[in-house]
Amino acid sequence: QVQLKESGGGLVQPGGSLRLSCAASGRPLSNYAMGWFRQAPGKERELVAVISWTSLSIYYGDSVKGRFTISRDNAKNTVFLEMNSLKVEDTAVYYCAADSAYGGTWLTEPSSINFWGQGTQVTVSA
Repeated sequence: QVQLKESGGGLVQPGGSLRLSCAASGRPLSNYAMGWFRQAPGKERELVAVISWTSLSIYYGDSVKGRFTISRDNAKNTVFLEMNSLKVEDTAVYYCAADSAYGGTWLTEPSSINFWGQGTQVTVSA
């Protein structure tokens, strides 16, 4: 079984930056895509970003394009989310996820994604 553990969340002022990390344990996630979702209170879960195993394919949600950067270190089984120019509306619980496929599933059927982390809170507030 695979466990995903997020870290790096916290409280930041608008315009600030945070870097989230997600470490996978249990077994290597060879050829797995990894990504981040977020969910704010009263709102639907939203796909933030996803990155393929090779890092050659990357998707960003429209609301974070140009501000967030996803990357991964396969040797360390870790995925990162660099968040800059944070806005109040970025406040949410951020979840790491991993799936054997990089494709439409991340957008159309997230409930079928193989593995999920427990989430880390990001709060953007003055």
